[in-house]
Amino acid sequence: MSKVVNEPKIKNSVIASVREQLEQRAAWLYLLCDEASKRGLEPKEFAPPAIRRCGIGEGKHLIEKGNTDSLKGLKKTLFNKPAQLVFEMDVLNSTDTELELEFHYCPLVKAWQKCGCSDEQISELCDIAMCGDRGIGEAYDCRLDLTKTIAKGDGVCHLRYHK
Repeated sequence: MSKVVNEPKIKNSVIASVREQLEQRAAWLYLLCDEASKRGLEPKEFAPPAIRRCGIGEGKHLIEKGNTDSLKGLKKTLFNKPAQLVFEMDVLNSTDTELELEFHYCPLVKAWQKCGCSDEQISELCDIAMCGDRGIGEAYDCRLDLTKTIAKGDGVCHLRYHK
């Protein structure tokens, strides 16, 4: 029996459409890792650094877009109102040096559930995917603490970026 509970409360059709796009990307990650494993490759050896590189690039783009490396700028450019709706996110704290968030729903976890992944696989895929968020933090010259995740059976994902 799965300990991962991940059901959306917001059921708006536009939000559902955005979630489906995120689910497709999460399915790509699962399928790439699965195919690599079938060929004797260990996804944990190559996927985290690749996803981190993607996050660093995205972080640099967000800094340019927002014209600031303030974490308030990160909230404005990445964790904006549409993202808050998609992830059913609460912004707990937002300053220039700290950004604390809770996600109550994760489309990536939903995709992995649809793919038939075990709780262990979902947790491993989440760890890999979060390397992108860590890379974004690195671009902002800060650290990301991830204290809770839906993928590990917690009721929320709790993220705290801090300089």
